[in-house]
Amino acid sequence: MRVLLIGATGVLGREAVPRLLAAGHRVTGLARNEERAAAVRGLGIEPVIGDLFDADSLAKALDGCVGVVNLATRIPTGLRMVRGMAENDRVRSEGSRNLVEAALNADVRVIVQEGISFVYADGGDAELDEDAPLDAVGPLRTSLEAHANVARFAESGDRVGVRLRIAALVGDEPMARMLMRMAKFRAPVMYGDPDGWFTAIHPSDAAAGAVAALSAPSGVYNVGATPARKSEIAQVVAEAAGVPKGRVMSGAMLVGQFRSLARSHRVVSHRLTEATGWRPERPTFGAAWFAPSGK
Repeated sequence: MRVLLIGATGVLGREAVPRLLAAGHRVTGLARNEERAAAVRGLGIEPVIGDLFDADSLAKALDGCVGVVNLATRIPTGLRMVRGMAENDRVRSEGSRNLVEAALNADVRVIVQEGISFVYADGGDAELDEDAPLDAVGPLRTSLEAHANVARFAESGDRVGVRLRIAALVGDEPMARMLMRMAKFRAPVMYGDPDGWFTAIHPSDAAAGAVAALSAPSGVYNVGATPARKSEIAQVVAEAAGVPKGRVMSGAMLVGQFRSLARSHRVVSHRLTEATGWRPERPTFGAAWFAPSGK
């Protein structure tokens, strides 16, 4: 299958490229400009110039493609996190809408769209499958907007729209490094009940799930490793950071969209496994996840 990969140079995209190629797909990577095209070419795939916010360029980029894997995000970290989320929101809402419009006018048959599992309401000790209640606040809402756009694509003829709810990415990437810095400064790395649940996924396993999803029927699929108690997660982060103890703080002081950080999310991914055979190679969260290249 000829596949357009969007977000090829991101945390997930870089992991998806070799897996797409190993699966026998012919892969092109969307690049906003010539500088990004060089980065895409460096991954071993051919770049095509286009922009999620330019409909005409998207139409050209989709020429000849049967599948699209959209892993594009622009999630800021550190002090830019609050104000910088607006750009990521635009990627998910307007960008996915433009992609679907262009794909409906092309020969694209399947779109795999990234998303996040943080949209689930607090589940306590219950396992959260894809039918669990949702409670998307703040920037979380645009993940559902992107999914709604791709669901509309799937309503047209025999097209397939796969929507992923990916657990918290933890690996050799900016968010995990921020968690380790917080642990080193004795700041909390988890919020809520220490006995509450948290579901993470290594980027390589999340990317493998996205590639496997190209063969899945239309629908929503969770992508996560085995959930763990927040106290256990905090201790693993502390171990990776070289400090004796990781802190879990009550979520009582969190306000607005940040209250979602205190939720208990015991997310399970049985549906994707049943549909595609995908299973995480790193099913249990551990300090080794933080090592470069997952080693």
